[in-house]
Amino acid sequence: MTFWHLIDDSGVEATLLDLAAALRALHRAPIHEGVTLPDLDILGRVSERINAATILAAEDRRFLMRRYEELRIAYEQLEFRLPSCAVHGDAHNANLIKTADGSTVLIDFERFAFGPPETDLAVTAIEHSLGWGSRAEYDDFAECYGFDVLAWEGYPVLRDINELKMTTWLMQNVSENEAIAQEFRNRLFCLKNPGAPRRWRAF
Repeated sequence: MTFWHLIDDSGVEATLLDLAAALRALHRAPIHEGVTLPDLDILGRVSERINAATILAAEDRRFLMRRYEELRIAYEQLEFRLPSCAVHGDAHNANLIKTADGSTVLIDFERFAFGPPETDLAVTAIEHSLGWGSRAEYDDFAECYGFDVLAWEGYPVLRDINELKMTTWLMQNVSENEAIAQEFRNRLFCLKNPGAPRRWRAF
């Protein structure tokens, strides 16, 4: 059973500084005794999406599953700098609400878990690297939070994991319209060609 309450949305869009502050507070919050969180499964649902997809050629399915396995192994070998804590699991601006009194509320805790905070920070970093925001905005985000995940040697693995997740998530929706189908093909091409420019559209 879950209980919901209405959040008085001001209609003002949350900023990356709001997100940084919310994540900093979340990651520093103590986990009270008796509260058990699942361990973060950063690649959760990815293999299921690949196996269930009806639009994939056999070669593409093999490629995506092979990439999935490679990244799972690479993730398990990472040495994180920050202490594990409660993490959101899908930390981006769309999951923030600015209330009428000026406060910020973090929502959508479907993937809430215990894990490395770098995984939350990498979501904003990958969006920056795709050009979905300015470098100045990202630098302000990292400064406000107090850690720049782009400067961490393990970031490329989290970047590649996020690219795979973003591609397989979009793959589920290719039947909706041609724009989504075209974007999926673009993302799949980029996964197969790591050096290709990432001109990805946000959906």
